[in-house]
Amino acid sequence: MQKSNEAILESLLKRRSFLKNTGIAGLGVAGTALLGTAGLSAIPTAACGVGSPVTLSANDVAILNFALNLEYLEANFYTEATTGKSISEIGIPVTGVGRQGQVTGGQQVNFDGNPDNVMTIAQQIAEDEQQHVVLLRTLLGSKAIAQPEINLAALGTVSTLDEFLAEARAFEDVGVSAYGGAAPLIQSKTVLAIAARIALTEGEHTGNLRLLVALNRVPTMKVDAQDILPPPSGTEYFSNVNGLTIVRTTSEVLAILYGNGTPGTDSGGFFPNGVNGSINTVA
Repeated sequence: MQKSNEAILESLLKRRSFLKNTGIAGLGVAGTALLGTAGLSAIPTAACGVGSPVTLSANDVAILNFALNLEYLEANFYTEATTGKSISEIGIPVTGVGRQGQVTGGQQVNFDGNPDNVMTIAQQIAEDEQQHVVLLRTLLGSKAIAQPEINLAALGTVSTLDEFLAEARAFEDVGVSAYGGAAPLIQSKTVLAIAARIALTEGEHTGNLRLLVALNRVPTMKVDAQDILPPPSGTEYFSNVNGLTIVRTTSEVLAILYGNGTPGTDSGGFFPNGVNGSINTVA
């Protein structure tokens, strides 16, 4: 049975206290389907301009690894939420540079009722997020970071359809803004083209999830001052200003994920021991 809107709002308010330093409440990630390793190994890298080795600058390695941290988080939460398994348990490699950590706090989401085929949508988003992990690891090669320790219950467990939609909306909006903020920093045109396609895919996800939030009348709360809420808590179905999506710096993204915007913060929230790679601290 789904929780009432009042119960969901109360739950979100409780979670907000954990993230009071950034004003975030309701950031989360959503559920997914099991994607076989055969499908992952067949990722069409050539179609993305990765048919041959790509020479990466130190700058682009840093940016891609920052993005990989986020994709590890999304892919794991989606996979846990739909299947009860982590991405490593379904065969996706998570080794690499830096300290490798475990995934804790995940569980399957109860999609009972499933009024708008949310389960199917979650499964299709999951495939995308899993492929993003594989694609970024392929691009980075031996320079790919390991999966850091991830706490999927940083904001409390997500077990119902309404909780899923509220947290998925927030997380995907943040993901889109992260790619938008990083794009001007990328030096390689090949890498930029791939990042743009990932960002566009994430945009498809968040547009879909924002509509589902509105249709199901799910209360949401702002993750930071920039956030634009969909109905019923807000009025905008799309998260943009003057036709342009919100962008966030790596520091602003880390502040949300760590649950602390204090300069110098390098761990907390979804990443108890911090992220891997050279971009790891709130400025």
